[in-house]
Amino acid sequence: MSPFLSTATFFPVICSFSRTAIRFKGPSNPCAVPFTVTWIMRLYNIPVRARSKRAARLRLTLACWDYDRTRALADGSVAPEGIDLVYLPLVVEETFFRMLRHREFDCAEMSLSSYVMTLGRKDRPFVAIPAFPSRYFRHSCIFVSAKSAITRPEQLAGKRVGSPEYQLTAPVWIRGILADEYGVAPDSPEYFVGGQEETGRTEKVALKLPARFRVRPIGPQQTLSRMLAEGELDALYSPRIPSTMHSPAGAVRRLFEDFVAVERAYYRRTKVFPIMHTVVIRRELYERERWVAQSLLKAFVQAQRRTYRDFAETAALKTMLPWAVAHVEETRREMGEDWWAYGFAPNRAVLDTFLRYHHEQGLSARRYKPEELFAPETLESHRI
Repeated sequence: MSPFLSTATFFPVICSFSRTAIRFKGPSNPCAVPFTVTWIMRLYNIPVRARSKRAARLRLTLACWDYDRTRALADGSVAPEGIDLVYLPLVVEETFFRMLRHREFDCAEMSLSSYVMTLGRKDRPFVAIPAFPSRYFRHSCIFVSAKSAITRPEQLAGKRVGSPEYQLTAPVWIRGILADEYGVAPDSPEYFVGGQEETGRTEKVALKLPARFRVRPIGPQQTLSRMLAEGELDALYSPRIPSTMHSPAGAVRRLFEDFVAVERAYYRRTKVFPIMHTVVIRRELYERERWVAQSLLKAFVQAQRRTYRDFAETAALKTMLPWAVAHVEETRREMGEDWWAYGFAPNRAVLDTFLRYHHEQGLSARRYKPEELFAPETLESHRI
């Protein structure tokens, strides 16, 4: 009989001691001799799969829409240090709903307004990093009914205005801009909230507004889009174009028809490019693995830098916009080389403006400081 065990006999033993050391003793070996499972498998010519270099990386889920500035994170060409990232390209409404209601993801793109509202909770479920996947001038997102007599923004005072949710970031910016630029106090209109295209939508974050703000849910069978077209609402503040904008023809129009010129003039006066979304980490994860915040922020910055390089390419267009080069050059002239800035310092003034609006509109009990929004590690970086 062979003094050695056969592969067939020994393999079950190996499996039962996976990733442990096996010690043998015998008459000629009174001391325990350690044999690793890998060593024994090689002795018996059993294939050994090489240990993955990523085995020690922290596996995290990130829910974020499919943006050009995050595509390198989605396809894995940019990997956060120490993290095995599972990128879920969900539409923003789904991401916000699932993260705010059920905290389903480790990290997620998040409405700036919704995030600030969570800071007033006792548990403060999230912490943010200063990466901003969505920014948007929202003058183009004020829609008026053809049955309304509104032709100027000042006429919105005292009117019936719809929004999918009162606390959405886009309406917060719109109400704030209307107050600062046109004198329409945020508590002047009467607000109606609910589904824009589908019935049954409710606020994702519970509201506790001062009594001066009149916010009412629409009926269970109503939609904002149809109410606007039929004249039941005078205006709509919404990040999405209502379906009734073009059908029936002429029922709904933008308040600012030449919105690009208006938005450029606004930026020249204020230097504010509104931030819509940030990125949040579940607080229990952050408290356990503080390094994750910096690792994610650096990866978001690296991914965005690739998009900047794509915009600089002129040999062949990487987008399907015929005049993309001219548009990029014009944007640089208006807003500088880093027109979509990440990081805290270049965005402090914009964030402070938003936090003022948020408080003035009854959404936060006190006016937060911009520094309070983010993981403290992300407010500064090393220098050499």
